[in-house]
Amino acid sequence: MGQASKNSRTASATQRFMCNCGGEIKMKTLFDSGKVKNIAECEKCKRTERRPSDFR
Repeated sequence: MGQASKNSRTASATQRFMCNCGGEIKMKTLFDSGKVKNIAECEKCKRTERRPSDFR
């Protein structure tokens, strides 16, 4: 039997982003006027930004 490829052996971790208020940032996908938009929203304070790094 063949060995697993190097890409299948690597462990992947999800990155968690935190807001200044202490809430967790979740990515959401919106369909607005015929376009798909990805936004980041804090669960606690409901602040929205374009990407999670904009919360700093």
